[in-house]
Amino acid sequence: MEPVDTNKATKSIETVDECQIGDICIDRYLWALYQRTPKEDTVRMREWRRVTIKRKGKRVTVSRAFTKLVDQNFGWKDPKAAERVGKSMMDYVIGGMDRSFKLKLFRMFHAAEAAGLSPGITSGFRDDYRQSIASGLKAASNRSYHGGSLRGGYGHGLAADVVSVDGGTRNQRFASSEKFWKWVDAHGKEFGIGRPYLDRDPPHIAPVDGQEYAKHNRGTKHASLDVKKINVKKVKGVTARARSRPAKRPRTAAASKLKAS
Repeated sequence: MEPVDTNKATKSIETVDECQIGDICIDRYLWALYQRTPKEDTVRMREWRRVTIKRKGKRVTVSRAFTKLVDQNFGWKDPKAAERVGKSMMDYVIGGMDRSFKLKLFRMFHAAEAAGLSPGITSGFRDDYRQSIASGLKAASNRSYHGGSLRGGYGHGLAADVVSVDGGTRNQRFASSEKFWKWVDAHGKEFGIGRPYLDRDPPHIAPVDGQEYAKHNRGTKHASLDVKKINVKKVKGVTARARSRPAKRPRTAAASKLKAS
C-alpha cells in the first residue's frame, strides 16, 4: 500500500458541494472516502514455539501453540474480487451497495465532515468470493449484509465498514476512529444509520430500518416491526400471548481492532 498523506486525507471531500445530489455524485464522493482510507487491520495468528517445562520432575522440551495479534494490509482483496467479476474498483466497492443506503451514507458523512471529523471507508460491497477471503470476525460467505448472495447480491449491499483517517500513525487513527464511532452512535440515526454490533464490531454500520440492525437491536423502534413476533393461543378460553425470546446480546470482543477485513 502507498503511504497515506494524512494532510491530504483529512481534507473535506469537496465534491459534495460541487455537484448535484445524484447517483454519480454520491458514488464519486463515497469512492473518494474509500480511496483515502488505509486498508489495515489486526488479526489473530497462531504460532508454535518450543518451550521447556517440568514433567514428572524432569525438564522436557515440548511444542506449544501461542496466539499473537498481527497487523495486516488487506488492500489487495477488493481489487482481486473486482477483477474476478470484470468491474472497476468503484463499480464494485461502491456500485454494489444499495442505492438508498448510499444516500444515507452520503448525508451522514457530509454531516460528519461538517462537524470536523474525517470519515473513511475500508469496506463497501462484498460478494461471496470477497467475503470468503475476509479474515477475522465475519459472517458466512453468502450471508454477509455487505452483499452476500442470500442477501440479494450486487446492488443490495446494506453494510459498510468505516473509520477515521485523522492521524499520522495507526494508533492515532484508531483513537480518532473511536471518536467518530461515538459520533455515529449519537447522530447516525438522524440519517438512518447505526452500528448493529457496537464494540463487538466497531467499524460496521448498517441502515437502522434494515434486517441486520433490527436483529441485533430488538429494543429499538425500528426493530420492533421486524423481529417482534406474537403468537396468539387459546388456553381454556383465555387469550395468551407467547412472545419470541429476545436474542442474547453479543459479547464484547477482547480486542476491538479485530474484525473482518
